[in-house]
Amino acid sequence: MSVRLDHGDDDLAEVHEINVTPFIDVILVLLIIFMIAAPLATVDVSVDLPSSNAQQQPRPDKPIFLTLKSDLTLMLGNDQTVPRGALGPTLDQTTNGDKEQRLFVRADKAVPYGELMTLMNDLRSAGYLKIALVGLDSGQSQ
Repeated sequence: MSVRLDHGDDDLAEVHEINVTPFIDVILVLLIIFMIAAPLATVDVSVDLPSSNAQQQPRPDKPIFLTLKSDLTLMLGNDQTVPRGALGPTLDQTTNGDKEQRLFVRADKAVPYGELMTLMNDLRSAGYLKIALVGLDSGQSQ
């Protein structure tokens, strides 16, 4: 074992090393927190949507109802069947080209949610952005 008694200069030498141990500790703690919190942030819950209990809005004089039946056919009003490809032109003819007119969309309970979203995307592509979804009144008041 050797000991150096003469240090030479009285100046302290600069240390050019960074102590990364505290940095690694912080990173590991954050990693553990995110590993625990990430599964809690995902939503994996089956949903049975209830009927609406919102206050009814006044009905326009001549509402335009677009119905998506359980067999995925479209009906405009109560009597006119509309093919998917002709939805835009048929609505333009019914509304006289007024794309600001509100459309009331009704869908059967058995219609998959994806099909309803496809219909709404088709309406958006046709330029109709004012869409109201029609549901049954639950009869409950708050």
